[in-house]
Amino acid sequence: MTSKSLIYGHRGVPVKFPENSLAGFAYAVDQKIDGLEFDVHLTKDSVPVIMHDEKIDRTTDGQGKISDYTYAELRQFSLANGEPVPSLKELLDLVSGEPVHLNLEFKTDKHYYQGIERIVLRLVHQADLVYPVVFSSFNLHSLERGYRLDPSQKYAFLSAAHIGNPEDFCASEHLEGLHLEHYQAMSTVSERVWTVDDPDEMRQLFDKQVSAVITNNFELARDVRAVS
Repeated sequence: MTSKSLIYGHRGVPVKFPENSLAGFAYAVDQKIDGLEFDVHLTKDSVPVIMHDEKIDRTTDGQGKISDYTYAELRQFSLANGEPVPSLKELLDLVSGEPVHLNLEFKTDKHYYQGIERIVLRLVHQADLVYPVVFSSFNLHSLERGYRLDPSQKYAFLSAAHIGNPEDFCASEHLEGLHLEHYQAMSTVSERVWTVDDPDEMRQLFDKQVSAVITNNFELARDVRAVS
């Protein structure tokens, strides 16, 4: 465990910008955020794009499933700030050479996108990144596929459940960490807790020296960490 917990912006900075928007990511990077958490799907023509939901209804002016649109078709719709849905490549270009950690979630727990791990890893390999990417998913099979393709990356299992024997579980599944909705005591596993917006909870997690706190308000978290 590190002595200083990192702070990851959950889908960027949703308290100030539309979630998973390039504007939010750019602001966070400009403000020297520790890390960014974001979600990746594939379009109908297998382009990795960044959005939380499987459908575009909630966060754009369009409707329907991401997987039903080609990338060109998807770009016709806008987020609340007028931006198009960002591609993974756009975000990788934005953070090129920047000292920012990335937590890329494969959104494959409800809809599995054929080949997403190979396609995403290829893009990541081509990017100029300062730190290794942490790949997370609720779908353990996606993490297994990623590990088989590239065992040098970091893989973390997402869960809202209590994980029994976390160290043994992570060792058997080739996981670098666990991304949990709660705190669990563990010694040799990276623990990143989501989604933490309450200052008291932040303070407790910083005191416990978890690997990272994932939050909608990284500036608040940074203020809390500064006095913890």
